[in-house]
Amino acid sequence: MVPIIDFAISLLQILIQLFIYAVIAMAILSWLVAFDVVNMRNQFVYNVTRFLDAVTRPVMRPVQRIIPTLGGIDISPIIVIVVLGLVSSKLLEPLKYWLMASVA
Repeated sequence: MVPIIDFAISLLQILIQLFIYAVIAMAILSWLVAFDVVNMRNQFVYNVTRFLDAVTRPVMRPVQRIIPTLGGIDISPIIVIVVLGLVSSKLLEPLKYWLMASVA
């Protein structure tokens, strides 16, 4: 049972880390589009943007509704990254050790 718990928690941590990378990629891509470095008429850029938006929107939109932009700068990606990092380090690690201790 312990290997299953370890695998499940590790998988959750990997998924959180991948989501953090997607948030970072979406923020950078939005800056590149805003500064007209990349063009949304490019099919590849358009598809990547749609994918990243579809993946990150369910978490980003509620945070964007709560936290307003500061002088035109959206800080919601920073808030989401910090919260996900805290969940991964301060919640999942103790949960893993607690579950392993309760099973053993």
